Amino acid sequence: MNDAAALAEAMLPAYAGLGLSQVTVVTSRAQAAAARAVLEQADALGFDTESRPTFIRGQASSGPHLVQLATDSHCYLYQVDHLDALDDLAVLLASPQLVKAGFGLGDDLRRLASKCGIACAGTVDLAQRLRGICHGAGGSGRNAVGVKTAVADLLGQQLQKSKKITTTNWASRVLSERQILYAANDAHAALRVYRAWLARGGAHRA
Repeated sequence: MNDAAALAEAMLPAYAGLGLSQVTVVTSRAQAAAARAVLEQADALGFDTESRPTFIRGQASSGPHLVQLATDSHCYLYQVDHLDALDDLAVLLASPQLVKAGFGLGDDLRRLASKCGIACAGTVDLAQRLRGICHGAGGSGRNAVGVKTAVADLLGQQLQKSKKITTTNWASRVLSERQILYAANDAHAALRVYRAWLARGGAHRA
């Protein structure tokens, strides 16, 4: 991003995302079943994962540790390492009828398959779909697009992405409020960008 683009993005209003009351951290089978009942009714979901960072060269990630699925008004954060069963989450992620929209999903999908045995379907990788569409904050539009650039270009808002939060311990049983909001709004922003993309004529299916 060049200096002019960075300045233009900094002047945008803050992303109007979810508050803590609109986020559920899923840690039990009962919560997972309740979340599934809600999420299955949606036409599309925002989708993301978080993994504890690795700091040693060549060290393999043990993630994902958190899976985020968002509707327009709520986000569910699944603590993969602390759930006694992943059945309900697996049904949602494997459904080809339920669109899951996110950014840079390659690693997310590989890790979910490797760690959890979940083969995801119905995914839309906006990082690829928005090539050639997002230019204002991201330059030429030839490269894969990140959620921050897409929010700026398609929604006219600034999504805060704190590296300090990104590199926190997502495997922790107790997540901080900042972690919860960061994770939830990454997925929520993906859904809002997806809807904006559809409004511009994007193809609905993956």
